[in-house]
Amino acid sequence: MKITRISSLVVNARMRNWIFVKVETDQPGLWGWGEATLEWKTKSVVGAVEDVSVLVLGQDPRRIENLWQTMHRQYFWRGGITDMTAISAIDQALWDIKGKELGKPVCELLGGPVRNTLRFYDHLGGGSLEGMYKTAEPGEFAERMQVSVEAGFTAVKAMPIPVSELIESPGTLKHAARCVEAMRKAGGDGMDIMLDLHARCTPAAAIQFGRMLADYNLYWYEEPCWHEHVDGLVEVAHALPFPIATGERMAGRWQFREIL
Repeated sequence: MKITRISSLVVNARMRNWIFVKVETDQPGLWGWGEATLEWKTKSVVGAVEDVSVLVLGQDPRRIENLWQTMHRQYFWRGGITDMTAISAIDQALWDIKGKELGKPVCELLGGPVRNTLRFYDHLGGGSLEGMYKTAEPGEFAERMQVSVEAGFTAVKAMPIPVSELIESPGTLKHAARCVEAMRKAGGDGMDIMLDLHARCTPAAAIQFGRMLADYNLYWYEEPCWHEHVDGLVEVAHALPFPIATGERMAGRWQFREIL
């Protein structure tokens, strides 16, 4: 079996694009799909897929680990979020092909399913991709929380601070804390609340903000600062009483090793 073609499909989703990668083989009707979405980096990722594809065209798609190593090691400039996104999409597609050839779901090839159910959380943007909360007031968050409660959700995630600017002002943090207070009052103690800061705080500001939220029993505090600031994340984690979440902008075991 050989890989004959690798192509990208870009799907517009209003303020961002979704990128899907198709790996085709010389076996009729046998292909695989992977996903390579990297918001606002569409052209870079599609180009990276094209660059990496030349390394695996004509190769056996069932040699998944060998092909991953080839894609990762071959170039002088390797790694980084764009290249790793492209490699990841092709890797997913190769597993898809392997599962189809064997007639098994990919989870069976990776050790079997772990759970039969998944817990969902709601996002207080109400599904709006443009919901960046630049002017949201506590009352708005309370109203959105009430909708989530009535829909039966037991957990929500929210961004109570502007997503596109560095946050250091105590006034901005106090306003965000009032938004969280409104969410907790509207949702009650039975609602798990996750806050996503999108790394918009310095470690010092993240600690200051987190201490304002100590009474609201957060489920987690996501990306309080950039993941490159490993020492800063450690400082935040030690200073606050709730779990710290991070990792969505990291790629490869090596970056995660630094966090661990």
